[in-house]
Amino acid sequence: MILGCLLLGTRYGGMGLGLIGGIGLFILTFVFGLQPGKPPVDVMLTILAVIGCASVLQAAGGLNVMMQFAERILRRHPSFVTVLAPVTTWSLTFLCGTGHVVYTMFPIIYDIAIKQNIRPERPMAIASVAAQMGICASPVSVAVVSMVSILASGHGVGTPIGIIELLSIAIPASLTGVLAAALWSMRRGKDLDKDEEFQAKLKDPAQKEFIYGESQTLLNSKFSKEAYRATWIFFAAILVVVLFGAFPELRPSFGAPGKLKPLSMNLVIQMLMLIAGAVILITCKVNSREVPNGTVFKAGAVAIISVFGVAWMADTFFEAHFTLLKEALAGVVVQQPWTYAIVMFLTSKLVNSQAAALAAIAPLGVSLGVDPRMMVAFFPAVYGYFVLPTYPSDLACIGFDRSGTTRIGKFIINHSFLVPGLIGVGTGCLVGFVLVSLFM
Repeated sequence: MILGCLLLGTRYGGMGLGLIGGIGLFILTFVFGLQPGKPPVDVMLTILAVIGCASVLQAAGGLNVMMQFAERILRRHPSFVTVLAPVTTWSLTFLCGTGHVVYTMFPIIYDIAIKQNIRPERPMAIASVAAQMGICASPVSVAVVSMVSILASGHGVGTPIGIIELLSIAIPASLTGVLAAALWSMRRGKDLDKDEEFQAKLKDPAQKEFIYGESQTLLNSKFSKEAYRATWIFFAAILVVVLFGAFPELRPSFGAPGKLKPLSMNLVIQMLMLIAGAVILITCKVNSREVPNGTVFKAGAVAIISVFGVAWMADTFFEAHFTLLKEALAGVVVQQPWTYAIVMFLTSKLVNSQAAALAAIAPLGVSLGVDPRMMVAFFPAVYGYFVLPTYPSDLACIGFDRSGTTRIGKFIINHSFLVPGLIGVGTGCLVGFVLVSLFM
């Protein structure tokens, strides 16, 4: 029944996934008599705070400032676009906490590639994959916030594995995976001058004009001083988040005498994101009516609904069958932690969301006794929804490639994102495992 709800939900996207999760929850409670689990309120509130800040930043023009800077780097070194494009999209996600910032970059990456006679599929497919891989490396992403919260609730706040320890593994693991996939992408597919299908399109003048078209650029755009100010305020907030994570003694402690614990990083992130959003709103001449209309706000709202329904349904099921699951899985998952990575990877594909996959599977891993270090090592496995080309950013990437080289194959599974995704996630997990073994 759970699987059926997930499969049905994926047909309607993230919003449908969360809402249909409510149907599953109702059936579990009213038909099978299971006591409802706990909805992930802390995670949802943190998502809300982060998305609120990022949405105000977008309305202030701060995201466009970042995009323009990224474009300058790409156009200075156009022949290296296949490597620089994914590093750029990964970096934008790292800074903003959401992979949806990639949409503005697709037409720019395409324009640079086609003008350099580089097969657009090479930089564009890996750029889309890299934008999603950057989520598990961003200190303000939903996935990282969720992971920190889950580890804290399972092992006590202030334990050795906090946000800094998590990012110290996730950042190099994720970035190495992106670079490995980018290097492979440099030789993928036929060169344009040897691609018979592409050359056939150029024989039609209308098609040729469509393929090469006009340049897409932000370089000529002028932004207000408020847009730059908003960008620096956002960066400052991220820096403060990292500082509080690195030095728990900076946070106030609460609890009974002798059992004081530093304030949860979940609450710290919520506070700082709300503060940063408020400062941007007040000092950067933001039209508050425009904030809910931005792509970041809409994507964030979908993420909250998705996490709400899926995680609540999953928690209800796992809590009711925990003893059975523990007997069946505990020995395997604890002795062979890579099986946890496979479960996480497959769940991510089913729910099309890193945050929703974490909310459903990571608490189960903690309860079953999976070594938290292994959960950190295999953190990149939370990105598995590239397996089928149904994610919005992948579909948008295909649409922006007017040459038709970035595409879905005849058998659906043989699409442009599959191999870069497998290389990126596989390398990320391997590097994460090595780093955890050496340093944690």
